[in-house]
Amino acid sequence: MTVSKFKGAFAALMLSAAAVPALAEDVNIVVWAGGSNDADAYRITAIELAADMLEREAAIEGRELNITVEGKRDFGGWEEFKQGVTLAAEAGTAPNIVVTSHLDIAPWSQAGYIVPTEDYLDFDAWPLNDIYPNLLEIAAYNGIQWGIPQDAESRPFFFWKDTMRGIGYSDADIAALPAKIEAGEYTLQNVLEDAKKAVEMGLVEEGYGFYPRPSNGPDYAQFYQSFGGVLQDPETGKLVLDKAAMEAFYQFFADAVDAGITRKNHLGTDWGQWYSEVANGKAATWHGGTWHYARYTGKEGNEDFFGTIEFGLIPAGNDNGRANTITHPLVYLVTDQQNDDHEDIAAQLVKIASEPRMNSLHAIQSAHLGISKQQSNIEIYSNDRWASEATERLLGTANAQPNNLDYGAFSEAMFKGLEAAWTGVKSPADAVAELESELTAKLGDNLIVK
Repeated sequence: MTVSKFKGAFAALMLSAAAVPALAEDVNIVVWAGGSNDADAYRITAIELAADMLEREAAIEGRELNITVEGKRDFGGWEEFKQGVTLAAEAGTAPNIVVTSHLDIAPWSQAGYIVPTEDYLDFDAWPLNDIYPNLLEIAAYNGIQWGIPQDAESRPFFFWKDTMRGIGYSDADIAALPAKIEAGEYTLQNVLEDAKKAVEMGLVEEGYGFYPRPSNGPDYAQFYQSFGGVLQDPETGKLVLDKAAMEAFYQFFADAVDAGITRKNHLGTDWGQWYSEVANGKAATWHGGTWHYARYTGKEGNEDFFGTIEFGLIPAGNDNGRANTITHPLVYLVTDQQNDDHEDIAAQLVKIASEPRMNSLHAIQSAHLGISKQQSNIEIYSNDRWASEATERLLGTANAQPNNLDYGAFSEAMFKGLEAAWTGVKSPADAVAELESELTAKLGDNLIVK
């Protein structure tokens, strides 16, 4: 990685400080965090704590550094947040640090809104060298480390234990499911079979054998991967449409509807209704996010999560696919500023906020997963059963949607095709044919079709 510019500047300041009386430096750092609520407060609070640490380090070195941190997270939604960042950057008034989706790295780096963190930080040194490599890769684009993962999550497959017992599984069988899924011994075909049994035996209502999330999201790309689909070609960086994998993915959901285990009109279900139903046993199987744990055990009143729910990777769909999960980490990005010293300081604050103990505060309070290996040795993290088990089962092998300027169009078109096959408007084969036509027209040379 690039040698830190900040270290060089820091050294020069230290030498000058030894020769002349130190002058106070007052710095105002503005942090905007998208998609955040009270539970996610540490996305900003961690920067405030880091500022205190950096001030104390400077004082020991004989300098007076005064950092004021201003945070904002009360946006009307992701669209308002991203529009705000874009307009502020264009006007030259961007916040110093933004907490956002890793998918913003591609467009914002190309637009010149953000600067590479690798220009200021040593990623071969602590604490950055302890961050999971797959998460660092997600925060990079075109071989450049633009950001640092702020948190992590994953999107597992869930089973309601009582229903599984009702169709003949012993407690030992249920406990073995995560390992069997990882080994490819329990597949999406088994999901269809077990969900159908649950409906036929009256353990769940028709349409509740497999109860997917009710709107588009990164989760659905997991099922494409389950059947062997690849989102991005690693050599060229181009997006990939594997027609056979896409058709098998669409066929799985069409089969679930035909079997009466998923409702034909399921998409668009109210999220509040969905959360309540899956958290309290109305559905036999479903998929969701690791952060759902807080909702299930909090607002939805499930007081015995581990006694009622089992979880694992999304199962493989066929021999061409694999068990998998997608993580969609938010990232810390440092914006382009007129004052390069402020970029230096912002990067240092992000580094300190990424230390295992600091990041664990956010992870546990918000029911997210950590970003680094040593967090498993931090008591507040290791003593939390959900964080520990979800990290062990899911995070180390999680992949992500690609940082590609055209991925948004790819994802929207893929879901539109899924919806057509799901609702029976088109056959899976016809839906894929239309998808190919649309993506070829929109993406051109940035798409590989196979």
